[in-house]
Amino acid sequence: MARFYCLSLESSLFGDAVLVREWGRIGTLGTRRLDLYADAVQAQEALRRLAASKFLRGYCSVG
Repeated sequence: MARFYCLSLESSLFGDAVLVREWGRIGTLGTRRLDLYADAVQAQEALRRLAASKFLRGYCSVG
């Protein structure tokens, strides 16, 4: 089954760093989760760890 997983960093209205995670089957809207962090450094580290774990599971980078 073809699946996608998308990670991105954004900022909230209150200045917090937000790690946006989206996943699901290709062709669907999927699920979205927002994780708040006090600063961008913590969010970048979380993104790096999640990306590494997804690469180990067989996901690949596109674009």
